Amino acid sequence: MPKKTKVGVLFGGKSAEHEVSVASAKNVIEALDKDKYAITLIGIDKQGKWFLQESAQSLLESSNPKMLRVNNNSDNVALLPGDNQQLINLKLNKSITSLDVIFPVLHGPLGEDGTVQGLFRLADIPFVGADVLACAASMDKDVTKRLLRDAGIQSVRFMSVSKHKLKCINLKSIVNTLGLPCFVKPAHLGSSVAISKVKTLAELQPALELALEYDTKVLIEEFIEGREIECSVLGNDNPIAALPGEVITHQEFYSYAAKYLDEDGASLSVPADIPVATRHTIQQLAVRAFMALELQGMARVDFFLRNDGSIYLNEVNPIPGFTNISMYPKLWEASGLAYPQLIDRLIDLALERHANERRLKIDSGNLSNSE
Repeated sequence: MPKKTKVGVLFGGKSAEHEVSVASAKNVIEALDKDKYAITLIGIDKQGKWFLQESAQSLLESSNPKMLRVNNNSDNVALLPGDNQQLINLKLNKSITSLDVIFPVLHGPLGEDGTVQGLFRLADIPFVGADVLACAASMDKDVTKRLLRDAGIQSVRFMSVSKHKLKCINLKSIVNTLGLPCFVKPAHLGSSVAISKVKTLAELQPALELALEYDTKVLIEEFIEGREIECSVLGNDNPIAALPGEVITHQEFYSYAAKYLDEDGASLSVPADIPVATRHTIQQLAVRAFMALELQGMARVDFFLRNDGSIYLNEVNPIPGFTNISMYPKLWEASGLAYPQLIDRLIDLALERHANERRLKIDSGNLSNSE
């Protein structure tokens, strides 16, 4: 019988997207082939502590999306470098298991922004998804838009405001530049956390203050009247795009509540009912954005499609959701790649990238003889 690949599933996190991460992790765990993988569950609570999780059922209040959280009544664990001592039980002060690969099902700061990816690199453990630089650039919506602009990819007009500059900004100048309505959002969060649709000048200051409760930098974007189209990308050096899908929101915009709390908040059209030429253009743009940001493994790229056919890139998600309603796996399923096979492919891509990186030379001694 073939040896099982040891997969560590890491979820939760010290983030406002903690509950979304736990919901995503449950689906990833269910999709993993138990005959192929030996699974270790690692939950991070909202204080940032790591805990060994006995099973998917150990996730407390798992039936209530408002209460999803990591079970922190189990043993603390830590990740350390070394082939045979990668996961340590801090209570027992001994190694639990080595890991062949980690699947970080994390969203938001400290999980999707390159922070934990740096830890994986230091520990020399393969991991699913993008590397440090790509995660950091993609999670900062301000930096993302600047890089996409340099790559010639049209995105929504925007301005950014740092927390220390809040008292100095001219609100009227923002409105004159971007118009009303406009959107205000934390620069480093996803899942529509703390997003406001601002319709009047008087609403702008409170919206900025709300977003700055969750982040040190805020993005202000012009409002684009159009359809919300999302596209999943998969791969390393030669990424491919799935059939795009459409989010049809039944609220004023695709808020956190519409995504995760209100069953009737939105519906998904998979694949999107758009012309073939538009579909191809969106797929090409998604792959271009993926490569411009040097992403690897996976990403979901979101667009606005206007009635005149013009396309604006909205944002890029380096670790897309895997919840029951998440678009990333649904689009691959519509494109012929079922959920379990998608998870297999993501793990294979992680192992492939790590193997390629290990072939790089680290010994500079022979360079002295190059002359």
